[in-house]
Parts: sequence; structure tokens; C-alpha cells
Amino acid sequence: MPFYENVFLVRPDVPASQVEALTKEFSTIIEEGGGIVPKVEQWGLRTLAYRLKKNRKAHYVLMNLDAPTDAVHEMERNMSIHEDVLRHLTIRMEELEEGPSTIMQSKGSRDDRRGDRRDDRGSRGSKSENSSSKEDSSDEEGVTNKDSDSEGDKE
Repeated sequence: MPFYENVFLVRPDVPASQVEALTKEFSTIIEEGGGIVPKVEQWGLRTLAYRLKKNRKAHYVLMNLDAPTDAVHEMERNMSIHEDVLRHLTIRMEELEEGPSTIMQSKGSRDDRRGDRRDDRGSRGSKSENSSSKEDSSDEEGVTNKDSDSEGDKE
């Protein structure tokens, strides 16, 4: 059976539980057609690049499919009929991507960066500690810091 990736967008005023129900409904259509859905990722409520049907945000859902073409067409037909689905896109793939998608990986790294920033805010020291760290970093690079030169001239 061929492999597919499907992404669909759901209106922002729909609760997350109903988005999950829609995902199950579409997965059931694939399974009834003789296919399987090995991975489903809910990317959450995200801002759209441009307005779609007067909406600025949408719930994004990614589904990996291993299904016959007829089952995929039936799922797409149901998506186009459903009023809560803003857009959908299905792409045929050579092989399915294992592990988290790129969006989920970048979401995790963004959370890590936020945590680092919060730690940095709490650990900021006095001005003299910051200037000494500048001197240390400039010595490592082989560039002299103007502040350290002017201090040496004053003595």
C-alpha cells in the first residue's frame, strides 16, 4: 500500500476534544478502507500565514497513512464536506517519517530555549561581573577589549 501524509486545519473555535474526535473519525475511515494510521500528531492552535474563511488561527493535525488510494479519497471527501475543517492536504510519500515531525522537534527546542532564558534572568549579577566575563571571552578570541585597555592606561 502507498504511504501518505495528511495535514488538516480545524477552525479555532472548536474545542480540542472535538478536534480529537474528528481525528478519530478520519482514522476510522482509513481503517475501514483497509489502511492503518501509524502516527497522529496534534500541533495545537497555531497562527495562520493569512486569513482562511475569516480565521487567523487554526488547530493543525498531521496524520501518517498507510492506506489504499480509495480509502484516502473517501477521507478527503469527508474532510471537504465537514464544516469545521478549513483546509486539508494529502501528499504521497516514498516512506513515512519515524519519530516526531519537524514541527514537534522545533516546538521542543523552543521550550528548552525559553527555560534557558528564564534561568539567565535570575542569575544576572552586578555590572562588574558582566564586564569581567566580557574580558574573559575577548581573551579567548584573541581580541582585546577596549574597556580593559583603558583601565590599564588609568593605572
